[in-house]
Amino acid sequence: NALSDWLRLEIHRDGHVYYQEYGCGIPTTTLDKLGPTKERGTTITFHPDPTIFKNVVTFSYEQLSQKLRELAYLNSGLHIHIRDERTDRGQEFKFEGGITTFVTDMNATETVINPEAISFSDTKDGITVDVAVQWNEGYNEQIVCFTNTIKNRDGGTHLTGFRQALTRTINTHATEYKLLKDFKNGTLSGEDLREGLTAVISVKAPDPKYSNQAKDKLVSSEVGAAVNTI
Repeated sequence: NALSDWLRLEIHRDGHVYYQEYGCGIPTTTLDKLGPTKERGTTITFHPDPTIFKNVVTFSYEQLSQKLRELAYLNSGLHIHIRDERTDRGQEFKFEGGITTFVTDMNATETVINPEAISFSDTKDGITVDVAVQWNEGYNEQIVCFTNTIKNRDGGTHLTGFRQALTRTINTHATEYKLLKDFKNGTLSGEDLREGLTAVISVKAPDPKYSNQAKDKLVSSEVGAAVNTI
């Protein structure tokens, strides 16, 4: 709304249709009650403000569909349909397995070590943590992080908490069951354990803090602690 020179809002709710228009984020009409409806949902039509976007705005179907695919993964069972009226291209996204399906799809072309991805979810101090992991026979580490469904390209405290916990947990298990008795270093390094690892970390936090406005990196220490503990 703030980035549009005009926006039209139509809401179907509680048996009625409501309508309002905005200009540059400011209401230009009242919120009017138009009439009865049996439908539910909201339609938003907007035009990017040319005084903010100096170049002609061309919406990328690839970028939008990728974002909506991620939202469907992060919200298990959510059904999203995208259609590009310029080319009549369209797709539907719905993943009952949530981020577990996300991880297995990321490994679709890999030879996996654990055929069933390991996943868990829990809440601590009002912070919800969802994690899914699967190893493959490759060497690359691929971990994707989200906070409140927003991708954090540079990771952050949730990634740090996960890495610390992964290293600690596997080494503790290996030591307890004497799996490292013939291993000269005594413990496995984090880099060793993350070789061939594919993982998705999704947290929902009430007041997350980021390193920049683009939200590329999460810096909330309490989120890292929650992920580490869970």
